[in-house]
Amino acid sequence: MSTVIAAPPPNLATATLHLTQILVSYEDALRLLRIRDTYDWHQRAWQAFGGHDGQARDFLIRVDRKEESFRVLILSRSVPAKPDWCPTDCFGTKEIPDQFFAHRRYRFSLLANPTKKIRSNRAGERTKNGRRVPVTERGELTGWLQRKAEAGGFNIDVDSLRTVPRGREFFHKDGTSHGTHTAVEFQGELAVTDLTQFRATVAAGIGSAKAFGFGLLVLAPLQTH
Repeated sequence: MSTVIAAPPPNLATATLHLTQILVSYEDALRLLRIRDTYDWHQRAWQAFGGHDGQARDFLIRVDRKEESFRVLILSRSVPAKPDWCPTDCFGTKEIPDQFFAHRRYRFSLLANPTKKIRSNRAGERTKNGRRVPVTERGELTGWLQRKAEAGGFNIDVDSLRTVPRGREFFHKDGTSHGTHTAVEFQGELAVTDLTQFRATVAAGIGSAKAFGFGLLVLAPLQTH
């Protein structure tokens, strides 16, 4: 059976994208901003798009812990403004040129929340809608990413692929609800098969829980000979 890939939404396939980096020291993040989890970072990132209250989110976020600070990456269609809580010398944003998406091969890093749906409960009985559980086995993780790649306009070089478990990410939302995500970082090389679909995939992100710091595809072009 052949796979049918839907055409990407025009606004994603042609959208101008901006990449923003914010560096925040551990002390400032914990004491001044009172950051507890990735959802708190997401809420802080929203403050860079103050004129978009009530509109759908059009950005992705990723947070990494560096030696002395948190590095926050934001990929957005809107142009962000430096939020008040961010020191000027720790905030930088730039427009990604169209030429960046003209390459055929890239090295990539993806922090994702891979899940699968199972249609049985703990007693082994079939359920109507099923429930989502984390994907943790190497083979299943590779298969999950390959399916996302096929639908997203690229192929994964499996020989270069590394899967790095990042553990559970706990979050608190609205002061009442809470939960966890299972974070996995994928690293490796990819080859683009559909330039338009690939750009739309980069803009939209990959996988679930995008509001919690997952799905942003970090890319570095590779020279082909």
